[in-house]
Amino acid sequence: MALLWSAIAAGLSMGASLMAKGIFQVHLEGVPGAFLLENLGYTFGFVIVILARQQLFTENTVTAVLPVMHKPTGSNFMLLLRLWGLVLLGNLIGTGLAALAFNYMPIFDEATRQAFTAISEKVMENTPGEMFANAVISGWIIATMVWMIPHAENAKLLIIIMMTWLVALGDLAHIVVGSVEVLYLVFAGTVPWQAFFWPFALPTLLGNITGGTLIFALISHAQIRNDMSEEAKAKAQGGSKRREKAEAKKAAGEQTE
Repeated sequence: MALLWSAIAAGLSMGASLMAKGIFQVHLEGVPGAFLLENLGYTFGFVIVILARQQLFTENTVTAVLPVMHKPTGSNFMLLLRLWGLVLLGNLIGTGLAALAFNYMPIFDEATRQAFTAISEKVMENTPGEMFANAVISGWIIATMVWMIPHAENAKLLIIIMMTWLVALGDLAHIVVGSVEVLYLVFAGTVPWQAFFWPFALPTLLGNITGGTLIFALISHAQIRNDMSEEAKAKAQGGSKRREKAEAKKAAGEQTE
C-alpha cells in the first residue's frame, strides 16, 4: 500500500509537467527562444516527484532490476513484477486524476486549455513505431539520470532539470507524463479510450522498459559485476596474505620453542 499511494502521488505530481508547459506556451507566444523555455516546464513534474521521493515507474527500471540480474531467482523476479505492477498502476491512477482535474475543474482559462490540447495532440501524431523508438531513448535518459543522482550531492536539482529537459526538447515519449497528456484528450472526448492503449501506452511502456532496463541496466550490471569481481579478488588476495602471515608467525613461534 505504501508503494501504491506513493505511486499515485507521483502520477498526480507529473501533472505539473503538462500544467507548466501549457502555461509557458500561452505566455511565451512570440518570444524568442520560446521553444526552449516552454519545454523547461516539462521538468517541473520530475523535480517534484524525485525530490519528494515519490515512486515513478521509469525510475524503477534500473535500481530494481540490478538485484534481479545479480541474483536471477524466481522470487526476486516476482518481487520485481510486484514492484512494477503496483507503481505503474498507481502512476496511471494519479495521471488520470490529474487529467480529470485539468478538464473539469475551473482552474485554467480557455487559452491554457487549448495549449494543453495542442501539446497532447502532438504526442498522438507519432506512429506506434515512433512511440517505441522515442520511448527507448527516453527510458535510457531517465535511467542515466537515476544512476547519476546518488553521486550528484548538491547538483541533484541541476541533473534532474538537465536530463528531463533533454527528454522534452527531443519530443521523446514517456509513459507517465504522456499518460497525463493522452488522458487529457480522452476525458475531453478528443480521442477514444482505445487510443490511449494503442498507439500510445503499450509501445511507450515497452520502449521505456527497453531503454531503461534492457540497455542501460544491462550495461550497468556488467560494470557492477566487473567491480564486484575485482573487489572479490582483492579480498581473496588479502585473505591469502593474512593466512600466509599467520602461518609464518606460527612457524617462527615453533622454531623459537
